[in-house]
Parts: sequence; C-alpha cells; structure tokens
Amino acid sequence: MAGDFRAQVEALRPYLIRYASLELRNREAAEDAVQETLLAALAAEAGFRGRSNLRTWITGILKHKIVDAIRRSARDRAPDELDTGDVDRLFDESGHWRDAPQAWPDDVLESRQFLAALDECLKRLPARTGQVFLLREHLGFETAEICKELALTPTHCWVLLYRARMALRECLGKGWLDKR
Repeated sequence: MAGDFRAQVEALRPYLIRYASLELRNREAAEDAVQETLLAALAAEAGFRGRSNLRTWITGILKHKIVDAIRRSARDRAPDELDTGDVDRLFDESGHWRDAPQAWPDDVLESRQFLAALDECLKRLPARTGQVFLLREHLGFETAEICKELALTPTHCWVLLYRARMALRECLGKGWLDKR
C-alpha cells in the first residue's frame, strides 16, 4: 500500500510544478516547493484518511510551502519602488479614465488562449506585485494575511493590488483582447 501511495503522490508532480511555477514565477523555487511538498506528503501518509481527493490534499500542502517560499523571498528582497508613472498615464488630471476599459466578453475567462495570455502578463509584473496579486486573487488570502506574510502595510498592499490589476488590464487589452 505504501508503494501505491508513493506512486500516486509522484504522479501529481507535473501538476504541482505547473501550479507552483505560476505562483512563484521561478522554476527553481517551484521545484523546491514541490520537493518539500512531496516529502511532507510522504511523511504524513498515515494522516491522509482519504476524506478528500489526494490532489486536493497535496495542493493544500503546496499552498503552505508556496507561502513559506514567498515569505523567505520577501525577507531577502527590498520592497518595490513606488513608481506610479505607468498607472498615472491611464487617467486624466481629474482622475477619470483616458480610454475607459471595455467590458470583457463572458467566454473570456474560460478560454485557454486567455489563460496563456494572462500567464504571460503575470510574468511581466514586478515580482512583489505579482506575488501580492496571486496571493489575493488566486489563493484567496485576505489583505491582512498578505500584509502579515509579506511584511507590508495595508496601504502598500492595496497599491500593489491596484497596480497589478491596472497592468494586467492594459497588458490583456493590448495583447489579447485586441486580437479577438
């Protein structure tokens, strides 16, 4: 039975690598997080009772390992500079959109092409901005949790989320929606 569990866990490795790579945006960090996850899962085999899907259980472990990796990298890196130049050009002097964004078609979020374009746009974000966005929008962390994990003030966190959303909107608008 132990060999079967190990084989099932190892079979999830490609999925876990893709997931961690999206979150961490660094192949080596993703490999490390997945390796730690697999070791933790194998060590906790007796604790897995089968009440949830094995993939769901291991993804939960991976999420914690990703947060740990982000926390470690946040300690080792200086905070992003507060450069609002790119965002400011989207608005006029009164704070209104220069060119109001279009509503996205309903089928957009389910499209493989969209997900590929989103992944490319996420890679272009500054590292800290991308981390904050993914923690909030993909992993579902609350702002207070993000601030605690990354040692940010709430204001800085909101600024980074705003910048990420504006940059993604612009990137997707120019790079993907215009091609549809």
